[in-house]
Amino acid sequence: MKISCVVPAYNEEKLLGRTLACIGESARAFEALGWGFELIVCDNNSTDRTAAVATECGARVVFEPVNQIGRARNRGAAAATGDWLVFVDADSEPSRELFESVAQEISSGRVLGGGSTVRMDREASLFGIWVHGWNAISRVCRWAAGSFIFCDTSAFRSIGGFSLELYASEEIDLSKRLKQVGRRSSKAFVILHRHPLKTSARKLDLYSGADIRRFLRAFLRHPKGTLKDPNACHFWYDGRR
Repeated sequence: MKISCVVPAYNEEKLLGRTLACIGESARAFEALGWGFELIVCDNNSTDRTAAVATECGARVVFEPVNQIGRARNRGAAAATGDWLVFVDADSEPSRELFESVAQEISSGRVLGGGSTVRMDREASLFGIWVHGWNAISRVCRWAAGSFIFCDTSAFRSIGGFSLELYASEEIDLSKRLKQVGRRSSKAFVILHRHPLKTSARKLDLYSGADIRRFLRAFLRHPKGTLKDPNACHFWYDGRR
């Protein structure tokens, strides 16, 4: 068994080193089972030292010139040689316990993939309410958060990976399509919750309440069009870090 961890990264020199160090430490959960492990960073056309930081941390670096997180994840997955893929965002820190839970699910033979609930790296009252709400929806609907997704490599490739039409919510689209594959093979798509993924709350510092409300109004008026427009999804693509 071999696990390929794919980290998409666009101008992430500030947080990437810490994320990769955390992944490397937590990956001992796989190595303890005798499984192989590789770490791949997809530099998504960064203008800072993202690629250099990844190389310094021992990751294999691949390049995707088009700024789109789905494309970056797909490019990293295309270079992967593992039986299973684990996607982790560059501002997130999976614990060893979370990786152990992933290994248990894989070993059971009953799952095709899944995700994890999340927690912020610091207290944020209003955003915290949103996170609790998202975690509830995630578990009920079995939709993975984009910051952490794991899945069988062959299943991922059979559905063509992440949608190239979407600039946001591509993780929900992928979850739905993987669940369809799972139903045909009697395998589940699960959301782990005992060891939530730690992820950054930095967007609270980078964007104002007005910015967030503006995006939400656009989304409520034209949900599909908004998610397919990189300019509308500027939270992820304007380069602020």
